Amino acid sequence: MRVKSKKSRLEKHHIEDLVGRSYMAFCVLLLIVIIISMVYFVASKGLSTFITGGVSVSEFFFGTKWAPEADTPSFGAFPFISGSFLVTLLAALIASPLSICAALFMTEIVPGWGKKLLQPVIELLAGIPSVVYGFIGLSVIVPFLRDTFPGQGIGVAAGALVLSVMILPTITSVAADALAALPQNLKESSFALGATRWQTISRVILPTTMPSIMTGVVLGMARAFGEALAVQMVIGNAPFVPKSLFESASTLTSVITLSMGNTTMGSAYNNALWSMALVLMLMTFAFVGLVRLLERRNKI
Repeated sequence: MRVKSKKSRLEKHHIEDLVGRSYMAFCVLLLIVIIISMVYFVASKGLSTFITGGVSVSEFFFGTKWAPEADTPSFGAFPFISGSFLVTLLAALIASPLSICAALFMTEIVPGWGKKLLQPVIELLAGIPSVVYGFIGLSVIVPFLRDTFPGQGIGVAAGALVLSVMILPTITSVAADALAALPQNLKESSFALGATRWQTISRVILPTTMPSIMTGVVLGMARAFGEALAVQMVIGNAPFVPKSLFESASTLTSVITLSMGNTTMGSAYNNALWSMALVLMLMTFAFVGLVRLLERRNKI
């Protein structure tokens, strides 16, 4: 009886193991199929602009005139590409120092009550919808910029400020995890040699954790590059290359969301928007690759 019960338990375990492996393999296969299908669909639509639409790659990426519904249509997407990069870089430059300082405050300066104070605030910022950020930007940031600087308030500066607040939680969380994972003996060795806390932070902690911190910065930039609604509400959505930070501009995401519903599937205008979506997808792949490179460097 005992032998039979052992065999039945073994058979049951084998069946459960087989079911678990089959389910996991199915999920992984389904995920791969979905990713490949999305890449194929976006790429086939986006490349139609150049293959069947007759638009040159140089005109699309470096042309400054966007007039898809004119008698002689022009599909210069450079204003939108430059606007996306400009807003993303400015947001990263604003948010990165603040995020790193917040992470240092939570983990090195006052790790007790500092983390209790800042952690809920950071989690709250991460959970606020994009439309709320955009509305606050319209109600607070845009009037401030209009009263302080030349221009109407809407523009690149407003978009960068809104995005910088939105990516703060991402960069802060990754930086705090990187600082918390640092071996304690490195800091103790620095203190034992007579270094002050600031010398330890600036010469030991930050250089050691910089690859991981840069991973958080890249992840924040990836989110900023793909953000649509909040930026759309404060940037002005003008199809021109801005000459200053206080002029209206547009991004790839904003022009796609504003125009996609007003175009006919298969038209040159619609295909040009899919080409912008393809650029966004390729930039996402680039950000992911950069993150993987930073993680590999951190392991080394």
